[in-house]
Amino acid sequence: MRQTHREEIRVPGMSEPISHFTHVVRAGNIVFVSGCVASDEDGKTVGGSDIIAQTRQVHENIKRCLAAAGATFADVCKVTVFLRNVADREKVNTVRKEYFGAHRPASTLIEISRLVRDDLLIEIEATAVIPDGHAPSNGRAAPRASRVGQPRSKPGSRRSLQKASRHPLQQNKRRRR
Repeated sequence: MRQTHREEIRVPGMSEPISHFTHVVRAGNIVFVSGCVASDEDGKTVGGSDIIAQTRQVHENIKRCLAAAGATFADVCKVTVFLRNVADREKVNTVRKEYFGAHRPASTLIEISRLVRDDLLIEIEATAVIPDGHAPSNGRAAPRASRVGQPRSKPGSRRSLQKASRHPLQQNKRRRR
């Protein structure tokens, strides 16, 4: 069996990890984003005791991490949210919608008594899957991705894409030549 390529990514604009971890690991098309907290590039907490401000900073940090791996919020499949006060869930959700838009990831919310520092109120980790054809984080060009829900085909092979994309209900609606 072929080994999946694994790349550790150090993200510009993120503070240096305080332990033995990296911000992002990309293994093939899967992107794992370590838990992000509301800190700036110097490691200082952003937002004080304001859960909305902290949540915004967390999402900005996730956005940086995803971009470094060639992903976006639209590629995120799963998040785990660690929240000091579960009563803040709606406030967090409001900010989350600003970043995810219509894309809704699978999600787990866990209320915890403490994070790595006492002034932090929220931490979020994410897992994304990048569609085939998206550029890897090393900046190399990649082929254009197919439309959402459509299988990839070899360039110039419209027929194979049309054949593969026929849905059972569409088969009855074929055009006659």
